[in-house]
Amino acid sequence: MPIREWPENLRPRERLLKHGAAVLGDAELLALFLRVGTTGMNAVELGRHLLVHFGSLTRLCRATLEELSAVPGIGVAKYTQLQAVMEMARRALAEELTATPVMTSPTAVGDYLRLTLGAQTREVFRCLFLDTQNRLIADVELFQGTIDQAAVYPREVIRTALSHNAAGVILAHNHPGGDPRPSAADDALTATLARGLALIDSRVLDHLIISAHAIYSFAEHGCLPDTGPTPRAGHPEPQKKSLVR
Repeated sequence: MPIREWPENLRPRERLLKHGAAVLGDAELLALFLRVGTTGMNAVELGRHLLVHFGSLTRLCRATLEELSAVPGIGVAKYTQLQAVMEMARRALAEELTATPVMTSPTAVGDYLRLTLGAQTREVFRCLFLDTQNRLIADVELFQGTIDQAAVYPREVIRTALSHNAAGVILAHNHPGGDPRPSAADDALTATLARGLALIDSRVLDHLIISAHAIYSFAEHGCLPDTGPTPRAGHPEPQKKSLVR
């Protein structure tokens, strides 16, 4: 039955207007996004079909054009619309981080990084550079790797922090495999970067590891290293670290 013939209290658009978007299920939200169904399926049924086909809403949102186009009724137009929606969400969260001290809105930081990194299929390392008020100056992707590792050069992180005159840095990378717990290499890299950035009066405020469904925070787990006086002067020697689990 076409959605327009459903009782008014069951139609997704009317339910959203009356109760808000949070009351809708994933298939209903997709139906509003899709607007129309396809042969033999209304928009809600098509939404359910997409969720079953991709396994989850997260997997659907990170699907490639080729993957989406393989589903009857879905093509370039829907792919571009989905990408636009995701980018608007990322930019809205970035605006919030720019206007508000980051450390007072950890949920917004996590949401932003999950949108930015959670859909990546290979490991990516990026840094959020903050001013003295802990507001976002810049979000910079510095390194990309494979599905399970990325080479990170501390000298490049320090150079970029200097170029932005950053007082604080939040380190972030993703674990495409799904387990956000840090490896020994992650711990070592965090210590190296914290010591190196301390030499230029820039503090590592957190290191967040992002997976599709979870976030690990070094700060929340009390795992940030002590960046007290270091026995060496000047910049640390360039090192190549691999974030291997």
